[in-house]
Amino acid sequence: MSVQLPLSLRLRDDATFENFLPGANGALVAAVRASAAGTGDRFLCFWGPPGSGRTHLLQAACHLAGGLDLPAAYLPLGEALLAPAVLEGLESLALVCLDDLDRVAGTAEWETALFHFYNRAREAGTVLLVAAGTPPGGLGIRLADLRSRLAWGPVYQLRPLDDGGRLALLRLRAQARGLELEDGVAAYLLRRCARDPRDLMELLETLDRASLVNQRRLTIPFVKSVLGL
Repeated sequence: MSVQLPLSLRLRDDATFENFLPGANGALVAAVRASAAGTGDRFLCFWGPPGSGRTHLLQAACHLAGGLDLPAAYLPLGEALLAPAVLEGLESLALVCLDDLDRVAGTAEWETALFHFYNRAREAGTVLLVAAGTPPGGLGIRLADLRSRLAWGPVYQLRPLDDGGRLALLRLRAQARGLELEDGVAAYLLRRCARDPRDLMELLETLDRASLVNQRRLTIPFVKSVLGL
């Protein structure tokens, strides 16, 4: 069964577990995998700063569920087009992944809708994965009953990659593109460019296109010319 996404929201093709470097997050990644496959915790919450991989993990869970013929939905709660009513009926799915809980915390309509959705999900047997930018205790949720629902399952911290992890991520994604990325060039990108993994992946895509167009290897001089460094 294909992944179900309202409002034409789509998963990134490269947001898979195979493309995710766990770093210090091995236990969390294993737990999300198990939940997505229907063999782990039915309720799970994790938090981490921007660029730590929250969205990637949630979308990877949806890809995994879809591959197992389990209907799933990914919802970025901070998306302006989404309203609390979008949660109605989602308990019919096997897996629901809610991103950016911090973007709607403190909003009465969202908190009430999430509270009722948790209850419906429990009754229906739906697996619910929730991610936020801060720990549940720091979200500023006013509805006490919703705070208690977030504690129905384990809560994990998603730790950002260190420099070694970022280098490994660049090599992994370059290899997936069939792109030769020497260690010196990767280290140069980390020194001179944004260190957020999302920004690094965008840079890698830019360099991949330029390499194909110009039929050039990725050398430091070529990288400088493409990025204007």
